[in-house]
Amino acid sequence: MDLRENSKAITAMLLAMAAFLTNDAIVKFIHDELPLGQIIVMRSVFACALIYAASVVTGVHREFRHLAHPTVGWRTLGELGATFFYLVALIHLPIANITAVLQSLPLLVTAAAAIFLGAAVGWRRWTAIGIGFAGVLIIIRPGVSGFNEWSLVALCGVFCMVLRDLSTRRMPQAIPTFGVTLVTCFGVMALGGVIVIFEGWQPMTARQLAIIAAGSLFLLAGYIFIIIAMRLGDIAVVSPFRYSSILWAILIGYVVWSEVPDTLTLFGTSIVVATGVYTFIRERKLAQQGQG
Repeated sequence: MDLRENSKAITAMLLAMAAFLTNDAIVKFIHDELPLGQIIVMRSVFACALIYAASVVTGVHREFRHLAHPTVGWRTLGELGATFFYLVALIHLPIANITAVLQSLPLLVTAAAAIFLGAAVGWRRWTAIGIGFAGVLIIIRPGVSGFNEWSLVALCGVFCMVLRDLSTRRMPQAIPTFGVTLVTCFGVMALGGVIVIFEGWQPMTARQLAIIAAGSLFLLAGYIFIIIAMRLGDIAVVSPFRYSSILWAILIGYVVWSEVPDTLTLFGTSIVVATGVYTFIRERKLAQQGQG
């Protein structure tokens, strides 16, 4: 893979993580006032309107016929599952804790790419994946005293994200990024509509609408940049840069909610991040040697 493309993909991944974490903070903040399903629906309405307008202005809408490709459907399914499990866990966990669980995603994507896409993954990276899972277990602590069902819900969301990212990687280049983003927004809006059936709908103030609209901007940015990152760069090289999200999560959690992760959570996170950094260094070394 061209070094320039990987550099662009890395930048896109860093921007995506910052955008997603800002959106998460907005959702967690406004959920104290509005039901989750309603937030998802309204956020998606704003996002759909913005991305469709951008598609028409740029002329990308003429390429929407390519969206019938199966990989778009699989990606949307993964996104729906990821959104549902992640947001349900988000409203029950500190933002830094749930983001720590998400740090298993680069490791899982690397493993899945090896299994399903035939990517070359040697014993060193498999060892790193195993150690990374040990770090995740320290974070979620699945024992009699430390069991946290919401951490496991977040982990279910991670598996859905793996499906989303692998599908993104397999999408033909003819499929427009804006179109994929629009399909994703519509799918998530439908998911929110189902949740509304059970939670109900509340009147909204102009302030609440403005907050949700701001969240939709960051969500849209996250969608676009994550698609660019997964389509443009090597998965094993780009994925470790998801770890930048933990820094944003700890900072936002502390500033907004005065949340301070406990020692074990920080220890487990450091293990997972370290294995991801190792994976990146290993990939870079192989690339320099012309072996991968």
